[in-house]
Amino acid sequence: MDFQIGLVIAGLVVGFIVGLTGVGGGSLMTPILLYFNIPPTTAVGTDLLYAAFTKAGGVFVHNKKGNINWKITGWLTLGSVPASLITLWILNSIKTDIETINGVIKYSLGWALLFTSVAIIFKQRILKFSQKHAGDKFHSESTTQNALTIGIGVLLGATVTLTSIGAGALGTVTLFFLYPLLPTPRLVGTEIAHAVPLTLVAGIGHASMGNLDVGLLGQLLMGSLPGIYMGSMLSGKVPDQFLRNAIAVMLFLAGYKLIF
Repeated sequence: MDFQIGLVIAGLVVGFIVGLTGVGGGSLMTPILLYFNIPPTTAVGTDLLYAAFTKAGGVFVHNKKGNINWKITGWLTLGSVPASLITLWILNSIKTDIETINGVIKYSLGWALLFTSVAIIFKQRILKFSQKHAGDKFHSESTTQNALTIGIGVLLGATVTLTSIGAGALGTVTLFFLYPLLPTPRLVGTEIAHAVPLTLVAGIGHASMGNLDVGLLGQLLMGSLPGIYMGSMLSGKVPDQFLRNAIAVMLFLAGYKLIF
């Protein structure tokens, strides 16, 4: 596509917010792409690969700090990648016109945004509730816990593949319930590590269906890579709660507009 400085700026702003708060990647980028009149299928496919490339850098940093539980990442991936492949197969098998598929994606995207906004607002309360009611059974991983982790992976795999939203905010919040005694930095790092293979598989799948704009991807990365660096450098110096609530309100309004 033709070069648009607005898309580079959008990548810069979203990258900065993700670096600053850890949330808002796909949740913000996909609605922004729709605002630029990018078709929903192309917006989702491009955003997935955008997320894979940008979060790969996050994995390097978090792994260096010891913030990734690779065992939990493995259980999540065991559920999410097969679910992503099945979702891609269903999307590719539906014999219908592109307008209908775009409509389904926009509607799904709207609900994903609404749920994500609620998850961001109540994230800290959910964490405190989980920690308060955590018993000894949470101190060691159990078969049930592993099975539930795979189940979360399945839900995230389908949701992320269809809408490109959910790997960050929704994934982290659901993990709070299963691993309430795991330090928050390790929860965040683990979910970022899980998001990379999921978004990469889903993104490649969408690209194989023609739902990728390489020029658009390049413009977004041109802005997001320096944006993430700057946001990470300023992380902790700006009131986190204010930014999260502002993001949640924006996502709620965007989701409401897409559904209604």
